[in-house]
Amino acid sequence: MVGSEALTSPRQHGVTKPLSLAGPSEADLLRTKKLNKFLVDAGLYESQEEAAKREKVLGQIKLIVVDWVKELTRLRGYSDQMVEDANAVIFTFGSYRLGVHGPGADIDTLCVGPSYVNRDEDFFFVLHEMLTKKEEVTELQPVPSAHVPVMKFKFEGISIDLLYASISRLVVPDDLDISDVSVLYNVDEPTVRSLNGCRVADQILKLVPNVEHFRTTLRCLKFWAKRRGVYSNVTGFLGGVNWALLVARVCQFYPNAVPSMLVSRFFRVYTQWRWPNPVMLCAIQEDELGCTVWDPRKNPKDKTHHMPIITPAYPCMNSSYNVSTSTLRVMTEQFEYGNRICEEIELNKTQWPMLFEPYMFFECYKNYLQVDIVAADPDDLRAWKGWVESRLRQLTLMIERDTLGKLQCHPYPHEYTDPSKQCSHNAFFMGLQRKQGEIIQENQQFDIRGTVEEFRHSINMYMFWKPGMEIFVSHVRRKQIPLYVFPDGYKRARVPRAVNNQPVYGPGSAEKPSIKRKDEGRVDRDSPQRRKSVSPNPYMSPLMSPLSHDMVSPDMYSLSLASGPDLESNFKSEGVGFTVCSSVSSMVMNEEVELEKTSLVTGNNSQESSEEDSQSAVDKLSGDPIQVFKIEVLFLNFFSSISFYYLLDSECLKRKVTAAFRLSRR
Repeated sequence: MVGSEALTSPRQHGVTKPLSLAGPSEADLLRTKKLNKFLVDAGLYESQEEAAKREKVLGQIKLIVVDWVKELTRLRGYSDQMVEDANAVIFTFGSYRLGVHGPGADIDTLCVGPSYVNRDEDFFFVLHEMLTKKEEVTELQPVPSAHVPVMKFKFEGISIDLLYASISRLVVPDDLDISDVSVLYNVDEPTVRSLNGCRVADQILKLVPNVEHFRTTLRCLKFWAKRRGVYSNVTGFLGGVNWALLVARVCQFYPNAVPSMLVSRFFRVYTQWRWPNPVMLCAIQEDELGCTVWDPRKNPKDKTHHMPIITPAYPCMNSSYNVSTSTLRVMTEQFEYGNRICEEIELNKTQWPMLFEPYMFFECYKNYLQVDIVAADPDDLRAWKGWVESRLRQLTLMIERDTLGKLQCHPYPHEYTDPSKQCSHNAFFMGLQRKQGEIIQENQQFDIRGTVEEFRHSINMYMFWKPGMEIFVSHVRRKQIPLYVFPDGYKRARVPRAVNNQPVYGPGSAEKPSIKRKDEGRVDRDSPQRRKSVSPNPYMSPLMSPLSHDMVSPDMYSLSLASGPDLESNFKSEGVGFTVCSSVSSMVMNEEVELEKTSLVTGNNSQESSEEDSQSAVDKLSGDPIQVFKIEVLFLNFFSSISFYYLLDSECLKRKVTAAFRLSRR
């Protein structure tokens, strides 16, 4: 067991009590040691030299913005004393502030200045001009129209995302407390969003029980998400702050757990989570300054969010509003994959590297949309690609809308470059498949030519368009995927069908067995021969009902797509008709995994039970991992199904928890 400081929980973290106060076993400590070694060997930690360089760069940026504010103060006729007192403060947020950044990562930075220095003219024009004259600054790209206005650049090779917030003060002190709600007085919405990045990061670090365990777990989960292709806020998945909030909530559920336990519990929790119940680290604060807060009772738009992950600083917002039906489906499948692998690791049947196997996106679908982005030079491509990438999420939403959700999209957040093209080029890909379980009508077609044309029209609204900036959308089949997307320049071999003791992977796994072609002989869906052809999941939890995997029948449907104007021979401006299998090399579950529920305390017929008695029961059962797991799942299903409204009322929540404990005893 770990030290005594980890085995006590002096205060409650989060909106509910922990699911378990159990500390680590010797096996957990050993797995954590192996996990730490894996993260180090994977190169996720920067060197001391790079860390020192980052500190130096931040210091230089601080000097530049102070000179900028002093110059504007002088030009506006303020007194010499005001010029001398004029100041700007630099804050960091994101992965750098949370302490989980890796080598080469950018630094999310916020500049806070006085009320008379504005964003539109002073920041994006005056400061921009100052930065262009600095030899250390390269790749300067202002993005004033972003949801959070930002200026992107590299300073001595370090990537910087610089935001600006003008607060209602004539002089900004160096010791400004940005967590104080007074900084939000009389500021506009973009400024609130700019300030909230720092305020949220500070709150997260205050609300987790053990900061070091949180950092290690978050570093691990971010690496996993990137390897599995679900790390991208702009594409409709989750970005850095989303993953931080999800990990922080798991740390609150298990305050005495070490990183190896937290990683495993992360997948267990979010495989069971009942979206759209929100993930919250603390109660939502009341409306103090008139700012809009996330509240589906008052804001109809908030009811449409698929995966609410609420920020802990006022004004509380849904940080994951970009998530769509399609991207939530992909992430849920990946959580299930992670949960299965972690069960294998805990049974010593595999090791940590298996969890981080890259997702074989180009082997998982038969049909893809390819979005090619070209420009005259690298600088134009950088700006043009940023605009197109920010709109790719809309293409997913449009396809979902126009096909009534029957055609599922899987946007892949990685970008690729064709080195053979003469122009500057990037490409993004999107997997397409019919929604599983849908009844197929004969000769059914999904004609999305109008959808693609609408998307291209929205892209062409770019205000800073230059000659040479073009976008082309085309359909490619799996066998037509260009070779430059593969790491070694050639396609990898297909994974063979699982047999006997080989693990069987469910939906969303990269390692999916292939479906037999019709000429290889078909077996009826419900025949005994078919059921025997797939072995049970060897790393299934003993508490889980068996997963009945079943091949999807290869019913066919037809789909029409459109591509953009002709650039080269592979870009044709005509609809392409093709036939798609109802599911591409995928396996689905016939049964939903159900976890058994058990009473908290056995051998006691009393109907009265306190929260303290229930926690004592958990502690007594800590030696029985199966019983503890049953109790954790019981609490998890209860807590994740508590509505947002109850969480606003602590007394109501207390009554609901007590009622759940009493019910579990019957």
